[in-house]
Amino acid sequence: MGTLIVHPENKEQLSALKAFMKALNISFEEAKQPYHTDFTEKMKISKKQAREGQTVKVSLDDIWK
Repeated sequence: MGTLIVHPENKEQLSALKAFMKALNISFEEAKQPYHTDFTEKMKISKKQAREGQTVKVSLDDIWK
């Protein structure tokens, strides 16, 4: 059918949504990822670049100019 992404504002809303879906036998899965997907993808790319030596070093003197 279709997929819905909901953003409850607090734990009470989350609990109510879960109870509602369970009562109607609607299957759902809960993402356990604490960060937004775009952010985690960028972090994976950055870690890969660091492993491959694709980094730039900046001295403290350059920062404070």
